[in-house]
Amino acid sequence: MLYAIISEDVNNSLEWRMAARPDHLARLEKLRDEGRLVLAGPHPAVDAESPGDAGFSGSLVVAEFEDLPTAQAWADADPYVIAGVYAKVTVKPFKKALP
Repeated sequence: MLYAIISEDVNNSLEWRMAARPDHLARLEKLRDEGRLVLAGPHPAVDAESPGDAGFSGSLVVAEFEDLPTAQAWADADPYVIAGVYAKVTVKPFKKALP
């Protein structure tokens, strides 16, 4: 089943994000290589493709997991969680309707 992992950053998270980014991306690339990643990306803190020093306000990952506890465990082990980037992480079942 698909799950949405909706994460919200702490204030001024950009430095921590950049430090943990290689490990964070490696985990997402593993999901992609396994054919389980639907989409992933950050929410810019300002209305711009490249927010610069404004950074990001959170992230969204939609991926396939065996069940909700497995998705939650995966989210809890994210390098951004460990580095203190995220203030809150919500994991919910997701049903793709379109396209």
